[in-house]
Amino acid sequence: MMNGAARRREIRDLLRVGPIAVAELSERYNVSESTIRRDLARLSESGEIVRTYGGALSSNTAEEQPLREREQLAGAEKAAIARTAEPHAAECRLVLLDAGTTVGALAGRLAARGGLTVATTGLTSINILAGVPGIELIVLGGTVRQLSLGMVGPLAESAVSRLTADAAFLGADGVVAGRGICEARPEQTALKQLMIDRSREVCVLADSGKLGRANSHWWATFDRRWTLITDASATEEQLRPFHADPLCTVEVAAP
Repeated sequence: MMNGAARRREIRDLLRVGPIAVAELSERYNVSESTIRRDLARLSESGEIVRTYGGALSSNTAEEQPLREREQLAGAEKAAIARTAEPHAAECRLVLLDAGTTVGALAGRLAARGGLTVATTGLTSINILAGVPGIELIVLGGTVRQLSLGMVGPLAESAVSRLTADAAFLGADGVVAGRGICEARPEQTALKQLMIDRSREVCVLADSGKLGRANSHWWATFDRRWTLITDASATEEQLRPFHADPLCTVEVAAP
């Protein structure tokens, strides 16, 4: 049997790939869940991991990335997702755009459409759409989060609660089949939940690195049909739970 030090080193390396539950680690190493919790406690004390409800994740992935860093990641994938998402706005009169770089890529495509009202909390989309002919831009004001350059809080929530949209296009830190969208802060998920509730159609734009990722503690959930639009790098293993979710329709963007 692997000794404790070797097991902890391996657990630390596994967590760099993504969060793992205590039960999964217990089964993997054929030790009790109490033993795994002690391992995680020691790794947490050293700052190598962060404990979560029922498991842990690497401290290197625990923090939300600033938007300026995310703009440099998966550019081709985000462009493909935006291209696949655009037809969902074809028959819309008013759409809601979340903050974030993937939704911002969609804003770039909508700028050429005209005849559309766009309500958004994202400064990326605002900068793209401001002054574009044929686009009526509604800025859903609130408190600007420096990391995402998106607006949150009671002012933004009040604005969203006063409208209905034909479609909402949402980003996410992570998306889990049967569970929903996770974000770093509760005010983010509160606003996303309102967007879900106030829209006829909901599309989640998430590159493959977000699928199954549950490294944040706050969730917006789905109680009706929604569409996941992801990129061609998504594996069958990643997509299987979403295909099995009766509320979810999966669209994979061609590269």
